[in-house]
Amino acid sequence: MQRIVKPKTQQGRRALEKKEPKIIENTKNTLFFKGGNTSNIVTQVLKEWHLLKKPYATMFSKKNTTRPFEDQSSVEFFTSKADSSLFMFGSHSKKRPNNIVIGRLFDGQVLDMVEFGVDKFISLHEIVGPKSATGIKPCLVFSGEFFEENDENKRLKNLLIDFFRGANAEKISLNGLEHVISVTAVSGQIYIRNYRVLKKKSGTRIPRVELEDMGPSLNLSIRRTRLASDDLFKRALKKAELAKAKKKKNISRDDLGNKLGRIHMSTQNFGKLQARKLKGLKRKPTKSADKDDLAENSSKKQKVDEEMSES
Repeated sequence: MQRIVKPKTQQGRRALEKKEPKIIENTKNTLFFKGGNTSNIVTQVLKEWHLLKKPYATMFSKKNTTRPFEDQSSVEFFTSKADSSLFMFGSHSKKRPNNIVIGRLFDGQVLDMVEFGVDKFISLHEIVGPKSATGIKPCLVFSGEFFEENDENKRLKNLLIDFFRGANAEKISLNGLEHVISVTAVSGQIYIRNYRVLKKKSGTRIPRVELEDMGPSLNLSIRRTRLASDDLFKRALKKAELAKAKKKKNISRDDLGNKLGRIHMSTQNFGKLQARKLKGLKRKPTKSADKDDLAENSSKKQKVDEEMSES
């Protein structure tokens, strides 16, 4: 029998409230952890991607004997402990050298997982030059017809966008565009490059933009995939009714972008329309108004006669 665990401290209560489902979800946190056996390349990949995804990232330093494709329960336990819905797992073996797994969760269960092999890796520290600031939202660029060939490749692109995109931005500042992640797919190989944006003088208001390689750089090959069914994926995309923007009625825009509105008014009574108080524009009383005035005068006269008789 499962019992409901109630928090004993205010800190515990806040931690449980943070994990509860919300109408508008927080920025997704990413968990980086490694298996029982790892190589220096895999360890460096985890450390540097953890550095790029700060502050929405958590790193486990200890080794964990787990295999995501054979046993998903351990992955679900670790991500629940770190309150993360994205993860990157690294391992190394003779059968699968320099192995990393990128995945995401829905409702506490693994939704999608893709296993990659690291064919080539260039570290962040091997490239000389300044780096982008920590916590900058990256600009994503996807190239290659590979991502549009079939539904499985489209799902892979969706997973990578979800993994790299960072926090939601309501407004965009030109000075804040410092980091570009380029993902190119050619013949089953995926090339991930990180660039720093340089804004140079162009003689106009818009600067001349150049890209400078800052690392890390990865050449990946796809090994195994485990994607959710279409029904489960559709359920994961469903939004709450309160989170959907309400449609504004009778408002449209023309070709020039001007905002147009339609107003519905009741039928106007022109008889009660106030005009300028001129003698020539004075209204003549209607027959119905004359009858009402006669009835009102007769009732007043009758009241006066009654008061005179009583006195």
